[in-house]
Amino acid sequence: MRTGTPARVGQYTALLAYLVFLAFPFLWLVSTAFKPPRELGSLHPTWIPEDPTLANFRQAFDEQPLLHAALNSLLAALAAAVVAVLIATPMDYVVARRRTRLAKAVTGWVVVSQAFPFVLLIIPLFLVLKNLRLINSVPGLVLVYVVWALPFALWMLAGYVRAVPPELEEAAAVDGAGRVRTLVSVTAPLLAPGIVATALFAFITAWNEFFFALVLLKTAEKQTLPVVLTHFIGAEGVADLGPLAAAAFLATLPSLVVFALIQRRITGGMLTGAVKS
Repeated sequence: MRTGTPARVGQYTALLAYLVFLAFPFLWLVSTAFKPPRELGSLHPTWIPEDPTLANFRQAFDEQPLLHAALNSLLAALAAAVVAVLIATPMDYVVARRRTRLAKAVTGWVVVSQAFPFVLLIIPLFLVLKNLRLINSVPGLVLVYVVWALPFALWMLAGYVRAVPPELEEAAAVDGAGRVRTLVSVTAPLLAPGIVATALFAFITAWNEFFFALVLLKTAEKQTLPVVLTHFIGAEGVADLGPLAAAAFLATLPSLVVFALIQRRITGGMLTGAVKS
């Protein structure tokens, strides 16, 4: 059935409103980052700065170790994404190919674990890291991020694994390939879009994470970028708005750039035509 003109107009209007709702905070952040102090305190703010300046960026770098904090965030996010994908891929392969009660129980537990609030996890994780002497360390934070991202990675990759035609694996078995060789040489290349998408979301989640980093990292040289951003807020809750906006704008750029570079691989399918029915 063809959608009527009023319904189509309503759909596009709702979509446009949703896009404006999503874009407003980021656009306002960019505008604030380039405004001088006089415009930041104006009673009649404008979208476009009348006298744009880079002083907020210079002040942000002078006041806080943003580059060092960004390096800590980058190392933690990359390591967490890689480890989570390396663990989730073979686990999902086993769960998808072996339809047993244990596999169903694992899938159910993955779904249920997503509902756990962070507060319930931080205490046992803190005790475990304390016994391992990983408190106030980037490796300890990576371990927490892997535990946190693994259920989502398992859930996200499961659909991609099930979409791989079993006939390809059967053909590889006929040629003499074992399970591991089949997973590495046949299944894994076909899972590339799913692996990239899962790693991307794990990276972005770890890059933007604040709560665990705030609790587990104590010294300034170990802190990640989201934690350092809170240092622009004074003891009385008054924010240094210009430098804070500039630093927050820079903190969002890696996620946007990474997503823009690989979005085609996420949306593109690599299974088209693999098996003819």
